[in-house]
Amino acid sequence: MTHALATVGGAAVLVRDDRFVPLSHWGEGRSVLALLEDWAAVEPQLAAWAADEAAFAAAQDFASARVDMPYRPGQVFCTGANYKKHVVGLIMGDGSMRTAEHEEQTEEERRAKAEAMMDQRAALPPFCFIKLPSSAVGPQDDVVLPKNVQKPDWELELGVVIGKRTHRVSAAEAMDHVAGFAVVNDVTARELIFRRDGSAIGADWLAGKSFPTFLPFGPLIVPRSQVADPYDLTIRLSVNGKVYQDESTADMMTSIERQIEFLSSIVVLLPGDVICTGSPYGNGAAFGVFLQDGDVMEGSITGLGTQRNTCVAEG
Repeated sequence: MTHALATVGGAAVLVRDDRFVPLSHWGEGRSVLALLEDWAAVEPQLAAWAADEAAFAAAQDFASARVDMPYRPGQVFCTGANYKKHVVGLIMGDGSMRTAEHEEQTEEERRAKAEAMMDQRAALPPFCFIKLPSSAVGPQDDVVLPKNVQKPDWELELGVVIGKRTHRVSAAEAMDHVAGFAVVNDVTARELIFRRDGSAIGADWLAGKSFPTFLPFGPLIVPRSQVADPYDLTIRLSVNGKVYQDESTADMMTSIERQIEFLSSIVVLLPGDVICTGSPYGNGAAFGVFLQDGDVMEGSITGLGTQRNTCVAEG
């Protein structure tokens, strides 16, 4: 009897067995974000409400609901290059992730170098960057393809939702600070990450990651207690019915615990902050295929629900 939080019609709801009941049924009027800010008290109450058979006997169908973004996160952190096959695929794919060194190598040399680099990186601290919360949209909202982006790409990922103030925690303590998990799609302007002009001094994560609507988020916030093993989930994304991503979180190189340990050694994580834990293989750049006006992305993660976003050209 798995339960989760969502937002429908602007109100927080409790989802169980594909049906939902507004939390107002039990006299709770706070938003999902406000609930996360009081997570220690809220989580056991959710479990009690989920056992209310009478309420769920008359509940509405979640699959047919117009589901909103759960809430707008305060801070969004992304862990890059966290799946070996993903990074190798990007370097070997359309070339948008290649450096000048890569261009001088043969295909065999490029692959061997990329695989060796990922093996070395697995033992290092994670590589994390910031994505603006203004890029977040709901699991059924349109994704707007900007006029100045030629290679918009998808990256379906496991999102980790923080449930209490987190600063300088160890990996062993990290999961105690996690409220739950969600589906996130780290949409990327692939050709803008590595600039080719003379002003480039490194990767441009602002231009590459933070356009409006470039973070479909939701539909559910599934409490950590309801996810048996976050390293045994299937991440699956299709575009117009063709499956591109179909991989397991078991391939994650830097664990969620280590990501939280690293991030909290630098910043203060707050309730409702989201960590996008990295994308597995199957992005458009690996195939030379990019999002176009009218494309429909459908992404799901085991037990966390499904997103369905239509791409529309800007203006």
